[in-house]
Amino acid sequence: MFQGAVLFLRGVQELLARAELRSVLWRMMGLLFVLMLLLTGGTFWLIDYVANLWIPEGDAWYWQIVSWLVWLMAFVLAVLCGIFSFVALGSAAVAPWLDLLAKRVEQRSGRELAEQNIGWMQLVLQSLIHSIRPLFGLLAWGVAALLFFWLPPVATALWAYGGVRFLSFELMDTPASRRNWNYAERKTQLNEKRWLYIGFSALATLLLMVPIVNLLVIPAAVVGLSRHLSQGENAQSVSNPD
Repeated sequence: MFQGAVLFLRGVQELLARAELRSVLWRMMGLLFVLMLLLTGGTFWLIDYVANLWIPEGDAWYWQIVSWLVWLMAFVLAVLCGIFSFVALGSAAVAPWLDLLAKRVEQRSGRELAEQNIGWMQLVLQSLIHSIRPLFGLLAWGVAALLFFWLPPVATALWAYGGVRFLSFELMDTPASRRNWNYAERKTQLNEKRWLYIGFSALATLLLMVPIVNLLVIPAAVVGLSRHLSQGENAQSVSNPD
C-alpha cells in the first residue's frame, strides 16, 4: 500500500515539475473546476436528502445517537458518490488531454506506444464505456454494504473498499486504453498488484476530498501510472530481449 501511495505522489511531483505536462494540465483545469462545483452542490443536496429520508422519528434518548449515525452514513455515502462521479465524468470529459499526458510521459521514458487514431469524441465515449463494468462492481459492493446497514463500521468498510476498487479501474483507464487492455486484462493487472493499487487509489480518494487539490488527482494518476507501466515494460524487454 505504501508503494502505491508513493507512486501517486511521484505522479503529482512529475506533473507539476515538468513544463510540458503542466501545459496540458492548465488546459483541462477549467473544465474540471466547473465539474467539481456542480458535483459539490449535488453532494450537499444528497447528504440532506438521504439524512432526512433515513432519520427516524421519536423522543427516546437514543434517537439523538441514531440521528448522528444516520448523518454520518449519509455524509460518507454522498461524498463517495460525489468522488466516484467526479472521477468517472472528469476522466471522460478530459480524456483527450489525459491521452496527451500519457503520451508525453511515455516519450520521456522511452516507451512510446502506437498513436491512437481516434477523434476527440471517440476518446470521451471510450472512457465512459470503460466505466460501465467497474460501475456494476461498485453497485455490488454497495448492495453488500446495505446488507450490513445496521453495522455502520462494516457497511462503511465495504463501501469504501468497493469505492477504492472502482477508482483503481477509473484511474488506470488512460494508460490501459493506450495498451488496448480489455476489462479482463485490467482486472488481472489490479489483482496481481492489489495492494499497490489500493494504496494508490486510497490516497487519491483522500485527496479528492480536498477542494482545488482534487483537480490534480486525475492527471497526476495518469502520469504516475503511465510512468510505472512504462518502466515495468522497459524492464521486461531488457530481461526478455527476444
